[in-house]
Amino acid sequence: LSDAKLRPFSKRSKHLPIIEQRHHISIFRPPTSKKLPPPHLSLSLEHLSETMAPNLKPHLGLLLFSFYILSITANSPSKEAPTVYEILPHFGLPSGLLPDSVNSYSLSDDGSFVVELEKPCYIQFEYLVYYEKQITGKLQYGSITNLKGIQVQRFLFWFDVDEIRVDLPPSDSIYFQVGLINKKLDVGQFNTVHSCRDKVSVSCRQSLKRVLELPFPVDEIPMLITE
Repeated sequence: LSDAKLRPFSKRSKHLPIIEQRHHISIFRPPTSKKLPPPHLSLSLEHLSETMAPNLKPHLGLLLFSFYILSITANSPSKEAPTVYEILPHFGLPSGLLPDSVNSYSLSDDGSFVVELEKPCYIQFEYLVYYEKQITGKLQYGSITNLKGIQVQRFLFWFDVDEIRVDLPPSDSIYFQVGLINKKLDVGQFNTVHSCRDKVSVSCRQSLKRVLELPFPVDEIPMLITE
């Protein structure tokens, strides 16, 4: 090695000195194989998987149970829509304004409604009331406006009821608007839902017959209507 260091370097030489060649070759190393994880790391991962596997089972069961509950809720029947007799009190009106023969009804967001009865019929309140098969109007709190399909009888005449309303706050009275006439009635007779008859009862016909037998001046009709 000492002799090699003393040997002069020739610029004309096309080859490096032997010692330099050896040194040059020595800097190259064979490619190393892919590094494997340390033994303790492999054991840790294996231990972690064994530890987590039992803990995942309860969570998986809870997840499956949640999906089961959701499926039952989705398949369960929805809550039934309220009846028209339940809706009227929510608007401050007695449920007995309509007969017990309601087949169906629809109520819009603006309060407009359509009620379908089984057939036209009568109910005897303080006055005889006639219900057409279809009743329409606009429902607001404390009143029904634009009413069509309800009439009241006063002696020989039938009058369309245009509006029904109650006092706010509530009182013992209810008002039927018939044209320009505002008739005040006892609200108690409308608190119960009544059966509707397809014909006028015998007592009503007898009362009407007695009225027809009583002569009265024509100019007294407005007074009788507003009684």
